[in-house]
Amino acid sequence: MEAVEMPAHMAWSTTYVIVSIVFAILPMIPALTLTLDRRSAASGVAAGMLIVSVILLLHFTGMAGITLVPDRFETPQGGLLSSSGLAATVAGAAIAVLGLCFITASNSRRTRAAIDASEREFKILVQGISDCAIYMLSKDGKVASWNAGAARLKGYSREEGIGLELAAFYSAEDCQAGLPARGIETARRNGKFNAEGWRYRKDGSRFWAHVTIEAVHDDQGVFHGFAKITRDMSRMKEDQESLKEATAKLDAALTNMHQGLCMFDGNQRLALANERAAALLGLEKIPEFVGLEFEHFVWLGVRQRDAQEPSEALYQDALSRHRACIADPAGGAVVVPFADGRTLSIAHRPMPEGGWVTTIDDITDRRQAEQRIEHMALHDALTGLPNRFSYSDRLDTELARAARSNARVAVIGIDLDRFKEINDAHGHAVGDEVLRMLAARMADTLSVGEVVARFGGDEFAAFTTFKDEQQLTDFVSRLEAALSQPMDLDAVTIFPGASLGVAIFPTDGTTREQIVNNADLAMYRAKDTVGRQTCYYEQGMDDIARARRMIANDLREAIGRGELSLAYQVQKDVATEEVSGYEALLRWHHPRDGWISPAEFIPIAEKSGEIVRIGEWVLRHACAEAARWPKPWRIAVNLSPVQLMHVDLIQVVTSALLESGLPASRLELEITETAFIADKVRALHVLRQIKALGVSIAIDDFGTGYSSLDTLNSFPFDKIKIDKSFLLDSETSHQARAIIRAVLALGRSLEVPVLAEGLESEEQLRLLRSEGCDEAQGYLWGRPVRLPLPDDKPGQESESA
Repeated sequence: MEAVEMPAHMAWSTTYVIVSIVFAILPMIPALTLTLDRRSAASGVAAGMLIVSVILLLHFTGMAGITLVPDRFETPQGGLLSSSGLAATVAGAAIAVLGLCFITASNSRRTRAAIDASEREFKILVQGISDCAIYMLSKDGKVASWNAGAARLKGYSREEGIGLELAAFYSAEDCQAGLPARGIETARRNGKFNAEGWRYRKDGSRFWAHVTIEAVHDDQGVFHGFAKITRDMSRMKEDQESLKEATAKLDAALTNMHQGLCMFDGNQRLALANERAAALLGLEKIPEFVGLEFEHFVWLGVRQRDAQEPSEALYQDALSRHRACIADPAGGAVVVPFADGRTLSIAHRPMPEGGWVTTIDDITDRRQAEQRIEHMALHDALTGLPNRFSYSDRLDTELARAARSNARVAVIGIDLDRFKEINDAHGHAVGDEVLRMLAARMADTLSVGEVVARFGGDEFAAFTTFKDEQQLTDFVSRLEAALSQPMDLDAVTIFPGASLGVAIFPTDGTTREQIVNNADLAMYRAKDTVGRQTCYYEQGMDDIARARRMIANDLREAIGRGELSLAYQVQKDVATEEVSGYEALLRWHHPRDGWISPAEFIPIAEKSGEIVRIGEWVLRHACAEAARWPKPWRIAVNLSPVQLMHVDLIQVVTSALLESGLPASRLELEITETAFIADKVRALHVLRQIKALGVSIAIDDFGTGYSSLDTLNSFPFDKIKIDKSFLLDSETSHQARAIIRAVLALGRSLEVPVLAEGLESEEQLRLLRSEGCDEAQGYLWGRPVRLPLPDDKPGQESESA
């Protein structure tokens, strides 16, 4: 109305104004409703027509309520619009508004179609998703929609699922704890809620779920409910648990590893390490060193190793050795001794993707064990002295050095005297202690360049490089003193002794074998020479040893060549001079050297072991010949200590008796007291078995052995044979006669007959008769003969008698 200018004033009708307002408001309510309802184009057109009607009603009703009163005295300034023009203008405006409504409705229809298509596609997409549950919840938390994924995951059909409370998918404990309501409330308050936990299906089974609940608002912010997405994370949960378990096991393994473990990356920095590595290297906490450069890591290790600030040279040496191992495709290890006595082995192994793995082993115990094994391999276990192998190796080195410098080396062979007697009298424990003390005494006397070793048993050896004879004499004197000083053990005083043989390089030999052998020859000479403790090698000793070796070699062929024979010396009753038996004596006629004395070849046979075969030959032939004798005389056969220790002795004795047919009561085996020294228990056991066969056992050379009375007390001998040395000295020695009387008295007390050897004169015979001796043998009654004669007359004498 402000656009109307004319010389008049307006008068308003209150009634029309009120009616125009009503016409403007009432039709606009359905028009706005239709405008907001965009489901069809007709709604838009109807809304436009209503709005146009409102405009027309508002306009014309308003115009009807206006009265124009012209002012007479004013002239209009503008143009006047006729009523038809005004009507046309209003109609045009209405048509324009109506056209605009049609255009808007058309666009709205197309937009709505696109939205509907999008909604259909989204619905299809949501319904088609089967690996997770996607559905809507109402404002109060009930299920409002249900997709295929929800049906598969939770086991409810669409009809069953819609309308369920959210709590239906939780356990009773979770519901009691208020978890479903808490999730809804959190989503309502914060717009979104995310959580993981156990959710339950229709059949009661459970799965691990990741849940998202998001509040849904329209464009105007009006809250409509919740969108919920549930994903089955059971597999991921299992993988996580497996990974967690594996990680825990790995952590436990790393923590409890006996080895230290470090891993360095391609940039040579510490990426991983366990606590054991820190403990072995003496570091405080290994996590503080993660990221440390390898060079610094090595520096820390060197500092801990030497317990002081390492020098640059020491550090560079350690670093270069470690880098050499790392550069090797096969890896390597560095053995590092620490100041505190530990020894570590630090091994590096490159990784294909770069970097390397370092393992640290505490090999202290292993290294100590290796050192002990190495020491045991080179030293005698009982005394701690170098053994034969170590001695030989050191001697080779010393001889080579002496050859280059024209020096002289003295090699000394040492053999203890009477050690077997000590062992037998006091036991092996005392014997071992004697060996230990003697070894310690000798070791205490050594100076620089002097070596003493134990080869085994009671055999020792030593060597030294010397400048002059005085220096050598001093060394030998110190050894002699150490080996001869008395020692008190278990309230028993032991008087040790030893025989020493000395050979000098290069005078007495140019190789180790020669010089050691010659020292042994000198030692045996000292042992055979009464009152001589040390003997130096001489050229003739080798000739004697060579002759002994030749005898030993020839003895092996003597039986096969028929060179051995037996001679028999008669044994008679002292009172009646009737023959009681014969002693079988071995003879050897060498094809080159003639008759060889038993005193010469029997010790060699015993040492070589050939005495076992020879002794069996003697026993079989003596039994066979005695079985052919015209009278049942007793046959006495000597038994070597070596034979007594042989495992086949019982079988040999039994076989000889069975094959010859000789009664066991006619066989008498003679043994010396020395047969008990090596193994008294075993020797007595064998003798008891022989005696059980019915064979007599005589103790030979009684009075010259070790502990004769102890020997008699240990075994019930059938005869005692007095050594011939006592009878030979009886004519001039009061002590010899006293010993003979004592032995005869002992025999009577034990009710054991006594036989005296070495009878050569009538005066000796009178002594034996006066003292009540039972039997005797000797040259007075006949020399050894080849075969006994039935008339007791002397037979053919043996050539070696």
